[in-house]
Amino acid sequence: MPFHTTRRVEFGDTDMAGIVHFANFFRYMEAAETAFLRSLGGSVKLVWEGQPIGFPRVAASCEYLNPAFFEDLIDIDVRIEKLGRKSVTYAFEFSRDGTPIARGKVTSVCCKPGTKPMQSIEIPASFRALLEPAGGTAS
Repeated sequence: MPFHTTRRVEFGDTDMAGIVHFANFFRYMEAAETAFLRSLGGSVKLVWEGQPIGFPRVAASCEYLNPAFFEDLIDIDVRIEKLGRKSVTYAFEFSRDGTPIARGKVTSVCCKPGTKPMQSIEIPASFRALLEPAGGTAS
């Protein structure tokens, strides 16, 4: 079952044509990902079991199906598409009153922040246990 959240389109989210500017869907995905992780007791940057971890994005894509407009209430469903040893790929479905608006994906890698170069690490087992019930294929 996907995690569900909503987002009201603000005037500043729209372009000269009065529709949501394409780049804002990436902000919406990031906010939905953060809300999803928060619902599980996590975040995209936190101290987990005494160790600082973060999940910077390494890939993002979005396919646009229908326009969204100022003051629309957008439904956003988030699910884990793939859960790797070090990475997680989220899939996002955007809709308004049942009409599909967009589909997107974001891949994030678990890292130890503050290292230069940034160092990827395995997702801690207890954090992985939070993510596994949300779905996705393991690899």
